[in-house]
Amino acid sequence: MDTFVTDFESVLRLGVFLGFFVVLAVLELLIPRRRLRYSKIQRWASNIGLSIFNTIFLRIVIPIAGVGTALLASDKSWGLLSQIELPVWLSALIFIILFDVTIYWQHRIYHKVPILWRFHRMHHTDMDYDFTTGSRFHPLSILISTLIKVGLILLWGPPAVAVVLAEVILNATSMFNHSNIKLPVWLDQRLRKVIVTPDMHRIHHSVERREHDKNFGFNLSCWDRLFSSYLENAEKDQTEMDIGIKGFQDKKSLNMFTLLFQPFDNPSKPALETKD
Repeated sequence: MDTFVTDFESVLRLGVFLGFFVVLAVLELLIPRRRLRYSKIQRWASNIGLSIFNTIFLRIVIPIAGVGTALLASDKSWGLLSQIELPVWLSALIFIILFDVTIYWQHRIYHKVPILWRFHRMHHTDMDYDFTTGSRFHPLSILISTLIKVGLILLWGPPAVAVVLAEVILNATSMFNHSNIKLPVWLDQRLRKVIVTPDMHRIHHSVERREHDKNFGFNLSCWDRLFSSYLENAEKDQTEMDIGIKGFQDKKSLNMFTLLFQPFDNPSKPALETKD
């Protein structure tokens, strides 16, 4: 199983990414939730460019992250799960749940610790909201997140397949809940009892601090309810809600290269004009 996972990890991750990319891109054209205000070409180039840059950056800095760490932990019998005789599927399920709640708390901490918020803030400075927003992260924010995941893997010692599934689920759900698709109200309400929906997570990208400090979950929606960070609705309607961070509504928030230095910038007066 471990050999199979190692051999096909990249293919699986790329296949899921491309599949969700195509499906969500089509759905955003067919059933958009909001009218996009800024250049999609420029935003997509920056957001997807950052994703590619981060992938290469991590491969260089931490080449054994993820599956590599899991294989090392398995070989050394490190981690709590490796000390217990459990079926692979049960170990994988336990780790996926632990992984999800860890990402939830990591996200909350990113909002509370000033230096971490400066790097995470770049994700929030996307002034529109579509599935590519889910790929828009600063490389140092991604690096810290990866180190946390490595620590989690070493602590629990999950099977390699669990790590791959957890990462694939995280990437897929991040694309989905950042997407600009309009779900029927009845479907949104049913889905968000289990998973985070676009309408639920979009509130987290509101310019209003009270709102963007809510709805931290990426996959399972239960953590926000359990830890009192759930907000059902924003003050404004989903189609009228302002997206982004006050003071970062300028051209620097559209350019990939200036985004890399945005954590070191202070908020300025919004200056970017709305585009048709």
